[in-house]
Amino acid sequence: MKILMINKFLHPNGGSETYIFKLGEYLNANGHQVQYFGMEHQGRIVGNDVDAYTSDMDFHTGSKLQKLTYPIKTIYSSEARKKIRQVLDDFKPDVCHLNNFNYQLTPSIILEIVKWRKQTGRKCRIVYTAHDYQLVCPNHMCNNMGQNCEKCLNGSFINCLKNKCIHGSTAKSVIGTLEASIWNATKVYKHIDAIICCSNFLKTKLDTNKLLRAKTVAMHNFVDKVQLPQNLTKKDYVLYFGRYSEEKGVKTLVDVCKSLPDINFVFAGTGPLESELNGISNITNVGFKTGEDLKTLISQARFTIYPSQWYENCPFSVMESQLYSTPVLGADIGGIPELIQDGITGELFESANAKELKEKIEKMWSFEDITKKYTQNCKKVQFSTIEQYVEKLLDIYR
Repeated sequence: MKILMINKFLHPNGGSETYIFKLGEYLNANGHQVQYFGMEHQGRIVGNDVDAYTSDMDFHTGSKLQKLTYPIKTIYSSEARKKIRQVLDDFKPDVCHLNNFNYQLTPSIILEIVKWRKQTGRKCRIVYTAHDYQLVCPNHMCNNMGQNCEKCLNGSFINCLKNKCIHGSTAKSVIGTLEASIWNATKVYKHIDAIICCSNFLKTKLDTNKLLRAKTVAMHNFVDKVQLPQNLTKKDYVLYFGRYSEEKGVKTLVDVCKSLPDINFVFAGTGPLESELNGISNITNVGFKTGEDLKTLISQARFTIYPSQWYENCPFSVMESQLYSTPVLGADIGGIPELIQDGITGELFESANAKELKEKIEKMWSFEDITKKYTQNCKKVQFSTIEQYVEKLLDIYR
């Protein structure tokens, strides 16, 4: 089977890129042919045989002339249509697997895939993996200035402009509102054959759009198999690892940490709230960690905390903790409750509720038998491997 993997970034940039690279590598290794389409970038690590990519669009460092043209190009891109057509004519894919494409590639690429199918008579499936809420929310997070928001889920995208939902900017929110409104009016997404949602929660939000409802399927992300350290021993600390930001619940967590001076907390990550951690005696900030260093931190923690305050979908941090036999205390928001067996592999607390968060931390810290039981239960946890995930994916492709 020939699969054209489509994503705006073709260099390591975040979770969606990790997803397409690992999928592509596995599919290639199992006899399928995979090529990629997206933006050109000096860090690009995958591509296609005709070297056709759109020009790099950097909203932060582009020239003044480039920035003047961006408002138009983020809604419709004739360049993207022209470039993807070159790849379609050469590669002749059986499946076009869309990922993040709004703004940089634009939904205009869907129109070109449909046009190519009609002109060539090829039966090419269009599959989309939703990594966020972009199809129903112009700012893609259902969150504005730290507050969760569902005002656009009824299709009234003007709320994006009214509330300056995109970076608090009127100009950017105008563009986001136009982009969502235009493509919603043209019903371009009706051409997508299947939409993969990485959580049941995400599926419920996309299902508020009746055009998408019949196409969605929930499939939690796959995780790599892990090798547990030999002679695993827990140490006396609680771990938070991830981005230090408001929507991740870090401010709430730090305030709770201050009220629990007898408990040691380790923070691993980076972000805009890093200064909030300074000068707190029971918080050790070890900075951004990866690989073996992060693996050791996770596996030796008594438990980890995932205190998010926005609609998380399928956070790998929650799954990874349990795979390393470490219980999770997680916020009951978004897709997080789907990943934690409350009272078995960890516990849940009401998102943004500092009082309940403190009580749950004290409980899991004080009653060691509880966390030992949770630790043993985590060793039995099973999430989908890439083999199992691809088996389901191939059914969708076909």
